[in-house]
Amino acid sequence: MAAAAPVWSVDPRTGKQREQVAVEATADEVDTVVRAAHAARGALADRAVRTALLRRAADLLDEAGEAVIEAADAETALGPGRLTGELARTTYQLRAFADLVQEGAFLDVRIDHADPGLAPPRPDLRRYKIPLGPVAVYSASNFPLAFSVPGGDTASALAAGCPVVVKAHPDHPATSELCAALLRRAAVEAGLPEGVLHLVHGFQAGVDLVRHPLITAAGFTGSVRGGRALYDAAAARPHPIPFHGELGSLNPVVITEAAAGERAEQIGAGLAGSMTLGVGQFCVKPGLVLAPGGEAGDRLLTSLTAAVSNSEAGVLLDHRMRQAFLDGIERRAGLPDVAAPVTPGAGGEHTVSAGFLTVPAGRLTADGPHDLLLEECFGPVTVVARYTDEAEIAAVLARLPGNLSATLHLGDAESAGTDGAGRGARLLADVTPLAGRVVVNGWPTGVAVAPAQHHGGPYPATTSTSTSVGGTAVERWLRPVAYQDTPPALLPPELREDNPLGLPRRVNGRAEGH
Repeated sequence: MAAAAPVWSVDPRTGKQREQVAVEATADEVDTVVRAAHAARGALADRAVRTALLRRAADLLDEAGEAVIEAADAETALGPGRLTGELARTTYQLRAFADLVQEGAFLDVRIDHADPGLAPPRPDLRRYKIPLGPVAVYSASNFPLAFSVPGGDTASALAAGCPVVVKAHPDHPATSELCAALLRRAAVEAGLPEGVLHLVHGFQAGVDLVRHPLITAAGFTGSVRGGRALYDAAAARPHPIPFHGELGSLNPVVITEAAAGERAEQIGAGLAGSMTLGVGQFCVKPGLVLAPGGEAGDRLLTSLTAAVSNSEAGVLLDHRMRQAFLDGIERRAGLPDVAAPVTPGAGGEHTVSAGFLTVPAGRLTADGPHDLLLEECFGPVTVVARYTDEAEIAAVLARLPGNLSATLHLGDAESAGTDGAGRGARLLADVTPLAGRVVVNGWPTGVAVAPAQHHGGPYPATTSTSTSVGGTAVERWLRPVAYQDTPPALLPPELREDNPLGLPRRVNGRAEGH
């Protein structure tokens, strides 16, 4: 048997190993932690205990904030400013899920009393949602906190009452270990076993995890290639499980001629800020922009050129991603009729510089080598496709896969619905089937953690119809069960007539306790 491979923390600014953090988990070790998680699931049954766990986890992360940010910056080069905001987002969503658990509406309690007078007669029916069981979470490279060990997948699964086994991302193993230790400490202080959360390292460990018969669901944020492989493995199990994967997104932007005519300079500067934010390493980075030709479009590109030219070179999350970015730019820039007003590429030995490409939109309306421009390129680059008429906009949109977001920049009359042509409403209808979130006269970067948020979209943006951000993310780890004509003494407390837990519910179709 081969020795377990060491797991190193690597400095993305230099590509050098910093310290050994752990070793890759063997199949036996994965089996051990999954079984421990399975054994701990009963301890999470009490909503009050889950609430305490989530709040204490947030408190401990805040208390250790300086160390957490230092560890994450050393492994990702995202910078203390960005990471301070990400930590605040992470602790906010932990507390938001604690509030959700305490309130209890996520259980969706519904009671329909027996009614023999109906045709056919109705039995007594009582329905609510229960946790699935141990959940596998796969950390994202670009969010070492908010989409990693203490992130939304973990927080929502724990809120649902599901123990979690996290597969650490290889780009930030030390940060993962630190955060996992804080969450396990929170569990113990809340009166729970440490087994409600585990951490494993290694590529094969990730595969073993999704195949383990006691894992009941999985959450993933990453590449199309890696996510699809795990999704297929989850579906190929003797007992398939839900796989909630966020895989890839182009996040198209449509700028109407009227919008460009009214505020070309503002839109150009805003686009530059959005596509270079975080060195272009956000999953909702605008990767394809449909912009008009003509004078207004030229003004927009002039503004975009100035803003992007003034952006600083930055460090990508690791050298593998840097090389993929450089290779991707080279392939795209070499296509016929593709120009680079600001050439993206190597900014230094370990950095990359931002830029953008332009292409006639007509090149994207039919199958061909330019289809490469309709694929996500991770890093600080976007493609501006110049259209000549609305027919070209429609033709390009019709060829796009599913996305996390789609953005429209409309003129004042188009936004108000007073342009006479109904262009704003028509474009809204055209992009809605493409994305889980539609942004109007703004930018998709910056995903607010809010009850009404939806962070998902048609494949390949995600592999399910669920969201990974916001309170409804908890629904991924629950399943409904109905009890029919069950003796009152045997009913779970959530479904008893006297409502001893004080839960909001619907009884005979009427809301109670909301």
